[in-house]
Amino acid sequence: MTGPPTSFRLGYVPGVTPAKWARIWQERSRGIPLDLIQVTAADADSLVRGREIDAALLRLPIDRTGLHAIPLYVETTVVVIPKDHVVTAVEEVTAEDLADELMLHPLDDVLDWERPPGRVIDERPATTADAVALVAAGTGLVVVPQSLARLHHRRDLTYRPLVDAPESGVALSWPEDETTELMEQLIGIVRGRTVNSSRGPEPARKPVPARKAVKKPDRRGGQRRRPGR
Repeated sequence: MTGPPTSFRLGYVPGVTPAKWARIWQERSRGIPLDLIQVTAADADSLVRGREIDAALLRLPIDRTGLHAIPLYVETTVVVIPKDHVVTAVEEVTAEDLADELMLHPLDDVLDWERPPGRVIDERPATTADAVALVAAGTGLVVVPQSLARLHHRRDLTYRPLVDAPESGVALSWPEDETTELMEQLIGIVRGRTVNSSRGPEPARKPVPARKAVKKPDRRGGQRRRPGR
């Protein structure tokens, strides 16, 4: 017989920062810790489906077979560039602006496209971190969600929004047939619900005491009789 859960395992992909939600969880779920487990974007949905973690903050699109997924937010897509690159002269760029640039396409790319714009280098870096290091070495440029550009920040690099590229959506996902009370609590936290607006059962209302009946005069019997009749 399975006992009560001793913790809740929440996976999260690189670039997603669950710290704020974890603090709120700690305030509301004393005694049941939230275990934060970093997972790769490629493995996140299969780990949830295999019950190796209870839920995950992951990047869309995913195979939703057997999974719930609540979209939370959409990230800006940026191109990572050296600080002395000509692109730094503008606030944002388009794919056409990158047409003549050498571009890196890491194997763990999370954007939903076949390949980035520009002249894509055939040899693909294994990871986004490797690609960013190659940008710093002057090998090419790389397009990533803004949170990954921040995660792999380097002093000699910066980034600019790429306005006509696919965007990365972040979602909370969990097994379709396992919406437990703890899962409902996490959903409420990421959606910004307060403690008092949770989806738990409503408290029973106190019975309203019955009011004393007041006898009203009987107005039946038709018209009043006039005196003398």
